[in-house]
Amino acid sequence: MPGTFRETTAEMCRHLGYLGPEQSVGDLLSRGENSLLRQSYAPHDMRGGGTINADGFGVGWWGTDGFSRYRSAQPLWSDPVVRETLPNIRSRAVMAAARSATVGMPVQHTACAPFSDETWAFSHNGVVRGWPESLGALAAELPVSDLLQLEAPTDSAALWLLLRRALGEQDPEKAMSALVQDVVAAAPNSRLNLLLGNGSELWATTWHHSLSALVDDERAILMSEPYDDNPAWQSIPDRHFVSARPGHLIVTPLEMGAR
Repeated sequence: MPGTFRETTAEMCRHLGYLGPEQSVGDLLSRGENSLLRQSYAPHDMRGGGTINADGFGVGWWGTDGFSRYRSAQPLWSDPVVRETLPNIRSRAVMAAARSATVGMPVQHTACAPFSDETWAFSHNGVVRGWPESLGALAAELPVSDLLQLEAPTDSAALWLLLRRALGEQDPEKAMSALVQDVVAAAPNSRLNLLLGNGSELWATTWHHSLSALVDDERAILMSEPYDDNPAWQSIPDRHFVSARPGHLIVTPLEMGAR
């Protein structure tokens, strides 16, 4: 129920980023025997982060009018929009996430990724340990006007505010790597698989949870788990940074040295 708190020890999500030929947004969510839809109720690789991803979902797409999104507090499998509306929307760039809420965090549509502004879309798969106290010092560096834009009282929404501010001064690799480093220093044992897109490129980090990439000359897909058994899927090692677009995949270790 929107706005309620669900008792759960879960601490992660499943997310998907797509760039390539125009596709039905709804079809992308249900593609393959291990689709994002299936991963919402029967994921394979949660790594101790819960058993299902039923605390809402979100999907965003880029089109001629910019970025649009739909978010819901319902499970991905039960919202009729997934079956009745999203199949009729087509896009060359999509980001989606199925949420598993951490205990104490609200189950409401504004807590669901993707978080966005006019340029970027963002998803977080994981948890910030000790939230909210652990992020207090980092949040104190943000202008009050930024803090007033927090969409939900969650670690993921706060990470988005921190990253969005950094993207005003740094490229995605530097901004995301620095954010991971800062959060791990403030909240050890956090889980920080981040996904960022702008409609033409995808960037991601792996920090504890799984991520796979399927990239060829026509498409680039980053996904928590592969949606099928295509041998072209590449498993991304832990503690790495990923940059992807059609015909382009770069995977490098996350640098965690002195800044």
